[in-house]
Amino acid sequence: MVYSNSSQRDIYKLVEKFTEGNYKSDLVFLKSLVKELVNHHEFEIIGGRVWELNPQEKVYELRYQIGSLKKIPNNYKVSLEDYPVFSELVNNRTSLHQETDDFLRQKGIEVYSVTALGEIVKIDNHRYYKWVLGFNAEHILQSFFETLNIISSVASVRIRDMQYKEERKKLQRDINKASEIQRNLLPQHNLEFHDYSIFGACIPDSEVGGDYFDYFKNHSDEEERVGIVISDAASKGLPAAIQALFVSGAIRMGLSFSPKISALLNRLNSLIYETFPFERFVTLFYCELTLSSNRLVLYANAGHCSPIHFSYFKNEFSFLKPTGGLLGILENQTYQIENLSMKHNDILVLYTDGISEAQDKDGNQYGEQRICDTIRKYKDETAKNIAYMIIEDVQKYSANSIYNDDKTIVVVKREIKSEID
Repeated sequence: MVYSNSSQRDIYKLVEKFTEGNYKSDLVFLKSLVKELVNHHEFEIIGGRVWELNPQEKVYELRYQIGSLKKIPNNYKVSLEDYPVFSELVNNRTSLHQETDDFLRQKGIEVYSVTALGEIVKIDNHRYYKWVLGFNAEHILQSFFETLNIISSVASVRIRDMQYKEERKKLQRDINKASEIQRNLLPQHNLEFHDYSIFGACIPDSEVGGDYFDYFKNHSDEEERVGIVISDAASKGLPAAIQALFVSGAIRMGLSFSPKISALLNRLNSLIYETFPFERFVTLFYCELTLSSNRLVLYANAGHCSPIHFSYFKNEFSFLKPTGGLLGILENQTYQIENLSMKHNDILVLYTDGISEAQDKDGNQYGEQRICDTIRKYKDETAKNIAYMIIEDVQKYSANSIYNDDKTIVVVKREIKSEID
């Protein structure tokens, strides 16, 4: 069974919209975010609060509140000693608890969920986040915890962006060097593997970006295969580039031990979760081309844009939906392996959301259907030409848009040219 990940992506996109704009301070930003979350019916949140760490007094101080619950006095303080949950958030990020403060219970707060964000401060051998957001809902389910993790991830990155905006200007020289390293990591565009023709291209929006693709040839004693990976780090700029470099190294190291695809993604998810606690998620699609008689393609999709398979004989399209969640959002996730058969002249197109979500001047998205139309129109062309035609069409479509993103595409076509048919 294929796991649907669209809800996580939709929530992420919605929360990200709340973070747009310029804010004078972290507190002004968090007030705006909590207000939007409480007022938006999608989240079913009935109350929200912003707490700020006061290291000198060893307390968290209430800085903002909104919702249907009884109001707590402004600047109300809760002791770190009385709330061990605050230090636990460094490991868990999001937590559910019964309220123990008698005064807060009188205000109707029986059960609360908190999520932490911002910088980490060390106090008396314990570590605490600078900011804690507290929320109340009628029904706190597993999906609510996932939502809070996404909220924490998006808000943390937004705060960091505000803090380091000026400093980033001074990093231009290092960014240029990172761009050079990234370009060197990308493979040659073309790869021929028996009757498979493969062509990939990456067009970053700026000097560095979060898109990444690569090819991996398996020269072990087992059946000869080629692996293809495409991924998108949802951060922007240098943080995204760092994540992309991390994914590249982790994939290469993992494949050197020849693990199964599911084990590879399970471990990669854990590494990203542990290594990038403040960053946004990573989406990734990995497949292996085999030389079986029906040219079986094994794949796993970690929340990535659904690759498009065009059956030349049937003149039909199918979409390779997610088989597991976004990398790095939740600590423990599993990934199922699916497969498809590549017949003669079949085409498989892998892409990042910079392709499908490219916008015209009115904000309309390019969309999957237009990708399909271009594939069908150029179905008799080479993998290279199909990739170029899609990229050219996307670039023309989005030429006047104020929104841009990294654009990466990999086209796989099974040609009629191999003796192993």
